[in-house]
Amino acid sequence: EPTFPAVQRITARKGSLGEGMEIARLLPTKARRMIGAWCFLDHLGPLQFPQGGGMHVGAHPHTRLQTFTWMMEGEVMHRDSLGSVQIVRPLQVNLMTAGYGISHTEDSVTPGGRIHAAQLWIALPDDKINMAPGFDHYPELPVVNEQGIEFTVLVGEYLNTRSPVRSE
Repeated sequence: EPTFPAVQRITARKGSLGEGMEIARLLPTKARRMIGAWCFLDHLGPLQFPQGGGMHVGAHPHTRLQTFTWMMEGEVMHRDSLGSVQIVRPLQVNLMTAGYGISHTEDSVTPGGRIHAAQLWIALPDDKINMAPGFDHYPELPVVNEQGIEFTVLVGEYLNTRSPVRSE
Protein backbone atom coordinates (compact mmCIF):
# COMPACT_ATOMS: atom_id res chain seq x y z
CA GLU A 1 0.00 0.00 0.00
CA PRO A 2 1.56 3.36 -1.03
CA THR A 3 2.31 5.98 1.57
CA PHE A 4 1.97 9.67 0.87
CA PRO A 5 3.72 12.55 2.58
CA ALA A 6 1.63 14.64 4.94
CA VAL A 7 -0.08 17.60 3.33
CA GLN A 8 1.12 20.95 4.59
CA ARG A 9 -1.21 23.90 4.18
CA ILE A 10 0.65 27.10 3.29
CA THR A 11 -1.15 30.36 3.92
CA ALA A 12 -0.33 33.11 1.45
CA ARG A 13 0.92 36.41 2.74
CA LYS A 14 0.60 39.72 0.99
CA GLY A 15 3.60 40.96 -0.94
CA SER A 16 4.03 44.01 -3.12
CA LEU A 17 5.22 44.59 -6.66
CA GLY A 18 5.22 48.33 -5.99
CA GLU A 19 2.78 51.08 -6.93
CA GLY A 20 0.11 49.54 -4.66
CA MET A 21 -0.01 46.25 -6.57
CA GLU A 22 -0.31 43.34 -4.16
CA ILE A 23 0.49 39.70 -4.75
CA ALA A 24 -0.23 36.59 -2.71
CA ARG A 25 3.16 35.06 -1.87
CA LEU A 26 3.06 31.38 -0.93
CA LEU A 27 6.82 30.78 -0.85
CA PRO A 28 9.03 31.33 0.98
CA THR A 29 7.51 31.13 4.46
CA LYS A 30 9.01 30.74 7.91
CA ALA A 31 7.97 27.09 7.95
CA ARG A 32 9.06 26.27 4.39
CA ARG A 33 11.69 28.12 2.39
CA MET A 34 11.44 25.93 -0.71
CA ILE A 35 9.48 23.09 -2.27
CA GLY A 36 11.93 21.21 -4.41
CA ALA A 37 13.62 23.88 -6.53
CA TRP A 38 10.75 26.37 -6.11
CA CYS A 39 12.02 29.24 -4.00
CA PHE A 40 9.20 31.76 -4.64
CA LEU A 41 5.58 31.23 -5.63
CA ASP A 42 3.53 34.36 -6.33
CA HIS A 43 -0.10 34.72 -7.36
CA LEU A 44 -1.24 38.00 -8.90
CA GLY A 45 -4.93 38.80 -9.26
CA PRO A 46 -7.37 38.49 -10.64
CA LEU A 47 -7.04 42.25 -10.62
CA GLN A 48 -8.89 44.98 -12.52
CA PHE A 49 -6.82 48.10 -13.08
CA PRO A 50 -8.51 51.52 -13.07
CA GLN A 51 -8.94 53.33 -16.40
CA GLY A 52 -5.50 54.37 -17.64
CA GLY A 53 -3.80 52.25 -14.96
CA GLY A 54 -1.85 49.06 -15.24
CA MET A 55 1.04 46.98 -14.04
CA HIS A 56 4.52 48.45 -14.21
CA VAL A 57 7.39 46.53 -12.68
CA GLY A 58 10.50 48.57 -13.42
CA ALA A 59 13.88 47.17 -14.43
CA HIS A 60 15.26 44.80 -11.83
CA PRO A 61 17.97 42.12 -11.87
CA HIS A 62 17.87 38.38 -11.25
CA THR A 63 20.70 35.87 -10.84
CA ARG A 64 20.97 32.13 -10.18
CA LEU A 65 17.33 31.29 -10.92
CA GLN A 66 14.54 30.95 -13.47
CA THR A 67 11.18 32.65 -13.46
CA PHE A 68 8.22 30.72 -14.88
CA THR A 69 5.33 33.10 -15.62
CA TRP A 70 1.92 31.65 -16.53
CA MET A 71 -0.80 34.06 -17.61
CA MET A 72 -4.39 33.19 -16.91
CA GLU A 73 -5.94 36.53 -17.89
CA GLY A 74 -4.63 39.76 -19.42
CA GLU A 75 -1.40 40.50 -21.25
CA VAL A 76 2.03 41.50 -19.97
CA MET A 77 4.95 42.84 -21.98
CA HIS A 78 8.33 41.38 -20.99
CA ARG A 79 11.52 43.23 -21.94
CA ASP A 80 14.99 42.17 -20.84
CA SER A 81 18.68 42.99 -21.08
CA LEU A 82 19.15 40.29 -23.74
CA GLY A 83 16.92 42.28 -26.10
CA SER A 84 13.91 39.98 -25.68
CA VAL A 85 10.56 41.73 -26.18
CA GLN A 86 7.58 39.42 -25.71
CA ILE A 87 3.92 39.69 -24.79
CA VAL A 88 2.71 36.80 -22.65
CA ARG A 89 -1.00 36.15 -23.15
CA PRO A 90 -3.52 33.89 -21.41
CA LEU A 91 -2.53 30.22 -21.33
CA GLN A 92 1.04 31.06 -22.38
CA VAL A 93 4.31 30.72 -20.46
CA ASN A 94 7.45 32.85 -20.34
CA LEU A 95 10.56 31.14 -18.94
CA MET A 96 13.41 33.50 -18.10
CA THR A 97 16.72 31.93 -17.05
CA ALA A 98 18.84 34.41 -15.13
CA GLY A 99 22.03 32.34 -14.83
CA TYR A 100 24.87 34.79 -14.12
CA GLY A 101 22.53 37.75 -14.58
CA ILE A 102 19.64 39.36 -16.43
CA SER A 103 17.53 42.47 -15.89
CA HIS A 104 13.92 42.83 -17.03
CA THR A 105 10.69 44.82 -16.87
CA GLU A 106 7.05 43.74 -16.90
CA ASP A 107 4.24 46.05 -18.03
CA SER A 108 0.53 45.79 -18.78
CA VAL A 109 -0.21 45.91 -22.49
CA THR A 110 -3.69 47.44 -22.19
CA PRO A 111 -4.26 50.26 -19.67
CA GLY A 112 -7.33 49.66 -17.53
CA GLY A 113 -7.32 45.93 -18.24
CA ARG A 114 -7.41 42.86 -16.05
CA ILE A 115 -4.55 40.61 -15.04
CA HIS A 116 -4.30 37.18 -13.44
CA ALA A 117 -1.00 35.31 -13.34
CA ALA A 118 1.16 32.92 -11.36
CA GLN A 119 4.92 33.10 -11.18
CA LEU A 120 7.26 30.40 -9.90
CA TRP A 121 10.86 31.20 -9.14
CA ILE A 122 13.09 28.18 -9.60
CA ALA A 123 16.51 27.98 -7.93
CA LEU A 124 19.07 26.77 -10.46
CA PRO A 125 21.29 23.85 -9.38
CA ASP A 126 24.85 24.76 -8.41
CA ASP A 127 26.28 23.59 -11.75
CA LYS A 128 23.91 25.97 -13.66
CA ILE A 129 24.08 29.19 -11.60
CA ASN A 130 26.79 30.72 -13.79
CA MET A 131 25.23 29.72 -17.12
CA ALA A 132 24.41 32.34 -19.74
CA PRO A 133 21.02 34.00 -19.27
CA GLY A 134 18.20 33.09 -21.64
CA PHE A 135 14.56 33.70 -22.43
CA ASP A 136 11.97 31.30 -23.88
CA HIS A 137 8.33 31.92 -24.77
CA TYR A 138 5.78 29.11 -25.11
CA PRO A 139 2.68 30.34 -26.96
CA GLU A 140 0.91 26.98 -27.03
CA LEU A 141 0.67 24.39 -24.30
CA PRO A 142 -0.98 20.98 -24.65
CA VAL A 143 -4.38 20.37 -23.14
CA VAL A 144 -5.58 16.98 -21.87
CA ASN A 145 -9.21 16.09 -21.18
CA GLU A 146 -9.70 13.41 -18.56
CA GLN A 147 -13.05 12.43 -17.04
CA GLY A 148 -14.64 15.71 -18.12
CA ILE A 149 -11.83 17.86 -16.70
CA GLU A 150 -9.54 19.93 -18.89
CA PHE A 151 -5.86 20.06 -17.83
CA THR A 152 -3.20 22.33 -19.33
CA VAL A 153 0.18 20.60 -19.14
CA LEU A 154 2.39 23.50 -18.07
CA VAL A 155 5.64 21.57 -17.65
CA GLY A 156 6.63 17.92 -17.65
CA GLU A 157 4.25 15.16 -18.73
CA TYR A 158 0.70 14.15 -17.85
CA LEU A 159 -1.29 11.26 -19.36
CA ASN A 160 1.34 10.70 -22.06
CA THR A 161 1.18 14.37 -23.10
CA ARG A 162 4.41 16.37 -22.78
CA SER A 163 4.71 20.12 -22.38
CA PRO A 164 7.28 21.83 -24.63
CA VAL A 165 8.48 23.95 -21.67
CA ARG A 166 12.14 23.24 -20.85
CA SER A 167 12.77 21.68 -17.44
CA GLU A 168 16.42 21.00 -16.80
